[in-house]
Amino acid sequence: MFSNQHRYSGFINPISYAVDLLVINLFAYYLPINFLTPILFHTYISIIWVIISFKNEFYEVYRYTKVTYILKLLFSQFLFFFLTLYAFIGFFKQPNISRFVLGQYFLLVGLSISALKFLNYVLLMKYRERVKGNLRNVVVIGKNKKTEQLIDVFNNRAEFGYHFVKQFCPKDRGFDIQKTFDYILIKQIDEIYCSISELKNSEINEFINFADNNLKTLKFIPDNKNIFAKKLKFEYYDYIPVLSLRDIPLHNPINSFVKRSFDIIFAIIVILGLLSWLTPLLAIIISLESKGPIFFRQKRNGIDNKEFYCYKFRSMAPNQDADRFQASKNDMRITKVGRFIRRTSIDELPQFYNVFFGTMSVVGPRPHMVKHTNEYANKVDKYMLRHFVKPGITGLAQIRGYRGEIEAEADILNRIKFDIFYIENWSLFLDIKIVFQTVLNAIKGEEKAY
Repeated sequence: MFSNQHRYSGFINPISYAVDLLVINLFAYYLPINFLTPILFHTYISIIWVIISFKNEFYEVYRYTKVTYILKLLFSQFLFFFLTLYAFIGFFKQPNISRFVLGQYFLLVGLSISALKFLNYVLLMKYRERVKGNLRNVVVIGKNKKTEQLIDVFNNRAEFGYHFVKQFCPKDRGFDIQKTFDYILIKQIDEIYCSISELKNSEINEFINFADNNLKTLKFIPDNKNIFAKKLKFEYYDYIPVLSLRDIPLHNPINSFVKRSFDIIFAIIVILGLLSWLTPLLAIIISLESKGPIFFRQKRNGIDNKEFYCYKFRSMAPNQDADRFQASKNDMRITKVGRFIRRTSIDELPQFYNVFFGTMSVVGPRPHMVKHTNEYANKVDKYMLRHFVKPGITGLAQIRGYRGEIEAEADILNRIKFDIFYIENWSLFLDIKIVFQTVLNAIKGEEKAY
């Protein structure tokens, strides 16, 4: 019901990043520029490229991006690259560097990366146009001049990769908003485009809530109507303005790449430095107290609501209620060793294997049991938004005291509030802050760590 079949192509931009960095460093290696310390230059130029790219949003090229915008990106990128490239000579006192060869290096890098960028852009467009791959299924709500223009863009610009499925007219007598929602779910629609002028404020709110709760992308075709006090993002499909309601930082491939890199590095450190010796030790201790497996695995819901197995050190005696009931205070199922490893969060450490293999992240909304996801999805507004990103070993809600057993409705409501804030305001620094606070909380001990 909640699955999203056509997620963003998260590997394209990280691969482009890696190829560009390879080009930058290969030309520096083979050209006779006469560096005193080549390693210093390679490090400097790589870091500078990443910083300039991040500031210029150089890799944020979307399916509807115009060629003129790419040219603007290239000009801005290489202007700053040129200045920082020659700044290296004076800043690091490199008198032997050939200015002429450095100029050749700049031109070769500029031409190569520009060619690669346009090649990537053209190949992706041809792939969508001819192979019909990487498509988004879309519906349009409204019937007026602007919606007709947008539908023309969807139908005539096949290279954008949008598959127009159906148009709904709210002004028709037979229009039923619930039937529209049912159709969107049945046909596995990815994106909904609404004409604001044809919807009542209450209907706009219904569409917002539906999209949030069912992992659908919702966009608006604007007019002069003041719809809501939200930070909105303008995009242009050909020359048609479109408003995006929610901007999720981790849907940016560069941010996703940064987070995944952080996850892999962190997971490797924990697996090699801690789990390599702690696992056999705990295996002996757990086995001595109660018979059963060392690890406990449980199906939980992850990104796009896909199910995966979440791993823990077993802290309970084997029982049939493990997949139905959360651990509660003074739970008789918990063993003596289990009580200690739960209180110190040691039982969660095997989830770093989940992180390493990509089903979880170090930081993110905590994954819930499948039973609880099905229950809360129908009861808690915007609950499904937490599945826009990978679940985490720890999260913002957990360091704010909302971990463990859900005893009252306020617990789940506050947990969702913090999860949504994290999703909409992610940064690497926020992840690091949450990790540090989690470690401090584990050392101090937490009230609900049982």
